[in-house]
Amino acid sequence: MGHVNKFPGMAEMVRKINLSRALRTLQELYPEEYDYYPQSWILPEEYHTFTGEVRLAMDNDPSWRPFFIVKPDGGCQGDGIYLIRDPGEVRGAGGLRPAVVQEYVTQPLLIDRLKFDMRLYVVLTSLEPLEIYLSKDGLSRFCTEPYQAPTHRNLHHTYMHLSNYSLNIHSSNFIHTDSAHTGSKRTVSSVLCRLLAKGVDIKKVWSNITALVIKTVISLLPELKVYHQAAIPPGKPGPSCFQILGFDVLLMKNLKPVLLEVNANPSMKIEHEQELLPGVHENVPSPVDEEVKIAVIRDTLRLVDPERRRSSQNLSPSSDTATEFLTGPPDDTETMKSPDKRSPPPLCLKQVYPKYARKFSHLRVLERVTTLFIRFLGVKGSMRMGPTGFRTFIRSCKLSGGSFSTAAGDILYIDITRRWSGLERRESGMCLQAFFEAFFHLARRRYKGLELHDQVQSLVEFCDSQLDSMDEKRLLGSRTMVERGRAVTTSCRTDVHITSYTPLQHCKLADYKLQHS
Repeated sequence: MGHVNKFPGMAEMVRKINLSRALRTLQELYPEEYDYYPQSWILPEEYHTFTGEVRLAMDNDPSWRPFFIVKPDGGCQGDGIYLIRDPGEVRGAGGLRPAVVQEYVTQPLLIDRLKFDMRLYVVLTSLEPLEIYLSKDGLSRFCTEPYQAPTHRNLHHTYMHLSNYSLNIHSSNFIHTDSAHTGSKRTVSSVLCRLLAKGVDIKKVWSNITALVIKTVISLLPELKVYHQAAIPPGKPGPSCFQILGFDVLLMKNLKPVLLEVNANPSMKIEHEQELLPGVHENVPSPVDEEVKIAVIRDTLRLVDPERRRSSQNLSPSSDTATEFLTGPPDDTETMKSPDKRSPPPLCLKQVYPKYARKFSHLRVLERVTTLFIRFLGVKGSMRMGPTGFRTFIRSCKLSGGSFSTAAGDILYIDITRRWSGLERRESGMCLQAFFEAFFHLARRRYKGLELHDQVQSLVEFCDSQLDSMDEKRLLGSRTMVERGRAVTTSCRTDVHITSYTPLQHCKLADYKLQHS
């Protein structure tokens, strides 16, 4: 089968609302592990919650002066993003557009007095087994107006607060340059070298960024697997999928990385528009884009080509990523001149999973919950669980009994599904996030006194053991039926006695007689 450069559902999953929900679910289980994503509220359904929590926090601490950033759910390239000081400043109070509102990071790391973010390229080559690759270099996009802490006077200074390249390119202060170390767009490696010169432990910084990438992909996996089984049902032939993702990461003043968003379709343009004369524009090559993006595309194609992948793995350097940022990749000049043209340039993509799987495996508990969800969907290719499927799940896993009856399970399904169906305004049935909520509720009831992640882990193990036992009984029952069938067949055969006979073509009809046993 062929290769497709998209995973089913990826574009939907990295939209701002869905990404926030996925990360929030993991934040609920592992708050310390997922503290790299700012506190977020989903509009319009959580507007009153947002307002209430902000008011309460301000009453408890009158000196707190919060600022928030509002991001439209379907927005891209900075379109529609704006800053506010108060929940009442959210636009469209009469009919709020779907959006995410987050706490604004007021203390970003600055270089040359400018705020910047980093576009990192992540390549996902498989969901099962999970394979993640991170490019050893990326793009640093700089604001074009010196940064100042937000105030009511500068909230609308787009070129100061928003680092989106698509916005700042229109600033008269935007600097085009052929150098990777200067200008409004630079390489990530140049920024890390700059930090190293100031004594920063960039190996630790890069390690934290790598962890952020892995954890974020893990948060997306459950829903991606539901999308995948709906588009390519198990047992049916389908293409292999891979995808290049763009992770936008901001470094805080204390060097802690913060995830801004994930782009399912990052731009791979290697040129930019330049104004030669007033009103006269021309597309010219961008050396910085070429250096980073061509390497990413080249190595991605190599990864999805089995023959080239084996060759590339043999050439992969052994040095760690932080060291490569300082020294740069090995010189490709000799490789290009070498008569052995089969030897490709060294890889720019570095495997981070399963390489570091042991460190993050405990975070993948929701995938086991997702396996339960898919098992009881009922209809192959469906993405929503009906009431019969949920009731079968409760019965098969033996979760009813005591104070939690079958009727209580039906009520739980109705209450949660009705609310989630209203939020998503889609077809009826229980979506995966709603199933997570129901599962967490059952885990809390059954394992009181434990931390939530331990409660969920315990309930998953209990459900798996019940289903394994049920499957084993079914298997034994099937074997018993087969053995009984064989026994009956054998018994019937032992009652039949076959005597010798003369073939009809060698005897006369009158001479042919049946032999009695």
